[in-house]
Amino acid sequence: MNDVPFGFSFGDDSSDDAERRRREEEQRRAESGQSGQQNPFGFGGFDPDKPFDPAQLGNMLSQLGQMISGMGGAMNNPGGTPGDPVNYQLASQLARQTMGRHSPVSDGQRRAIDESVHLAQLWLDEATVLPAGPQKTEAWTPVDWLEKTLPTWKRLCNPVAEKVSGMWVDGLPQEAREAAAPMMGMFTQIGSMSFGTQLGQALGHLSKEVLTSTDIGIPLGPVDVLALLPEAIEAFSRDLEQKDQEILVFLAAREAAHHRLFSHVPWLRQRLLATVEQYARGIHIDMSGIEELSRNLDPSMLADPAALERLMSEQSAALEPKATPEQKAALERLETLLALIEGWVETVVHRALGDRLPSADALRETMRRRRASGGPAEQTFATLVGLELRPRKVREAAALWDRLLDATSLEQRDAVWAHPDLMPDGHDLDSPAGFIDRVVGGSALDDPIAELERQIKSEREQKPDDPDAKGGAGE
Repeated sequence: MNDVPFGFSFGDDSSDDAERRRREEEQRRAESGQSGQQNPFGFGGFDPDKPFDPAQLGNMLSQLGQMISGMGGAMNNPGGTPGDPVNYQLASQLARQTMGRHSPVSDGQRRAIDESVHLAQLWLDEATVLPAGPQKTEAWTPVDWLEKTLPTWKRLCNPVAEKVSGMWVDGLPQEAREAAAPMMGMFTQIGSMSFGTQLGQALGHLSKEVLTSTDIGIPLGPVDVLALLPEAIEAFSRDLEQKDQEILVFLAAREAAHHRLFSHVPWLRQRLLATVEQYARGIHIDMSGIEELSRNLDPSMLADPAALERLMSEQSAALEPKATPEQKAALERLETLLALIEGWVETVVHRALGDRLPSADALRETMRRRRASGGPAEQTFATLVGLELRPRKVREAAALWDRLLDATSLEQRDAVWAHPDLMPDGHDLDSPAGFIDRVVGGSALDDPIAELERQIKSEREQKPDDPDAKGGAGE
């Protein structure tokens, strides 16, 4: 994994907007008489251009004490519950600060989105048998996106934070755990704030870049709300040569297709989130790396930050989570399912718009490149949860759905989503002919429950010692 779960490291922001906001913040602090750089926890007083001064440690501990004294109220907040592994109130506050200023949605933008969605829904009716369903169309600001998607982020991030926090405690020797028991509550709260800090920073940046509520490939918003973010779409459109109206209709069609799938395939959303949770439960850290670090740590290194940095760099690989077989299996299932979803959406949207929008082919390729190169949504998810949402086989999945439609019909193609056992697997993406033959032959679309009942009935009828069967024969 290129990225480790949140709590281990802080996201690196090198964007122009972030640099501009940093300079503005430094100027504001200078004008107000404050000095020193501000880190995510609010500890000031360290100058990165000067050698580390141990006397500064007292100032840091004083600020730490002030921070801890105010934790009680922060942990009991509307955005979370006491004992949450992530301080969601802090995350929400930092996200709002990070996103900075944003424009409210205008009446014109709202009308344009409504009209684009309405048109896309009409065209999608010809490309899939899955209906639009009772859905609301909304135009979101970055703040709207943050508020509407935070419940899903909680479900995605809590398992990782709980697992990471628990491993540090479980990895301590029994004597050390007993000695540190009075401090565990404080460490838990500090960890919660650490996770909340990174979550807030990441979501703040993502809220300015995500295009729709399903841009990450997972339904983050409410199930009955189809949402587009006009400010981000306008920024996305500036780098393209296509007409703004065509881009908006194309993105509206993708959002609508995602919602048709998630609304009418009840097992799909749950399966995606459960697979992420299974991945989180498999996180493992080799505690021998921490033990090695503690043995090599010399108190004199506090006065020699270069030596301390070298030691941390040497041991950093040992402190990263190790991928377990269970994680690899969960990741493979998640990658395949995301590829099938993206491939189906791509195929349906292209069938609906291909002959109607001149830019449909170019926009299709743009979205493919955006996903393959790791867009902002995927990068944020990789930082927060520790895995990459980069389905490598989207083209193969789209080709499978296209070939299946050529061999069958819209009804048979979409009927594959009726049950998870009917879905293609990773091998089918590499060699779709066998899967298509099963669908054409009808075996892949049989009701698995009905098939099981038929097998049970057949076994009973064939048992020679079945008293019911003998009785029936004698009569």
